Amino acid sequence: MGGKQPDGPGALRVSRAARPEGTRVQVGPVEFGGRGFVVMAGPCAVEGATQVEHSAAAVASAGAHVLRGGVFKPRTSPYAFQGMGEPGLRLLADAGRRHGLPIISEVMETAQIPLMEQHADILQVGARNMQNFSLLRALGKVRKPVLLKRGLAATLQEWLLAAEYLLDGGNEQVLLCERGIRTFEPAMRNTLDLAAVAWAKQHTHLPVIVDPSHATGEPSLILPMSLAAAAAGADGLLIEVHAKPEQAMCDGHQALTPSAFENLMRRLPAVLDAVDRHLLRPETPAQIAGAR
Repeated sequence: MGGKQPDGPGALRVSRAARPEGTRVQVGPVEFGGRGFVVMAGPCAVEGATQVEHSAAAVASAGAHVLRGGVFKPRTSPYAFQGMGEPGLRLLADAGRRHGLPIISEVMETAQIPLMEQHADILQVGARNMQNFSLLRALGKVRKPVLLKRGLAATLQEWLLAAEYLLDGGNEQVLLCERGIRTFEPAMRNTLDLAAVAWAKQHTHLPVIVDPSHATGEPSLILPMSLAAAAAGADGLLIEVHAKPEQAMCDGHQALTPSAFENLMRRLPAVLDAVDRHLLRPETPAQIAGAR
């Protein structure tokens, strides 16, 4: 995209005008961008075989469609838990297969892409890497879906231009994720911008996901913000769930317990029905294994 930068999304590949019918991203039997609402859930970080197994079993039994888990963790403090790396990725992939769930995990640098491609079904770009243009260009050449989180202080135009790097490289399987932005308000971890969700649905053809866990940092706020995201037109959720949040090595304070997650999954259908959507019907493990 050389020359003068476009003033708005209209001239971009991500523009709604480029694909008025909208993009649908397929991950095995899980479809993003259709009428079905997708829920991705699991621990912030993979900490061990028992922990990821319990978390996977909990979210699968509640009806989640994708298992999330971090194995390379970008942390504010260099002394904080940085993730298990490749062994954790293998544990996550194994748990996903056992419970019939595709997996999503974050990639932090270009050197990690081949490993992530081998094991993960969706590659996540975290908020801190939204404008890591070398990483975006490399992921543009990947033929697996990429979930792009909005940066901590990114404008909507900057968010879409980051996605444009992926589409410009040839990867059209892109999911946008609103995860809250940093504002002057200290009561919550971030400020969830649900107006951005409605705006993005109007201005881009890409599916839009909401991460209420990072956006609020408060388990008590995840349920109402998840329901609000569904009402605002989001295509799915990315939620942190931990079997024992009080023992979590990363962000346990914002993770839902399995029972709280089950309650959320019970409450979603009524809101989705009001906006002519439905919770994506879960597939059986055999169907998902056959689609891989």
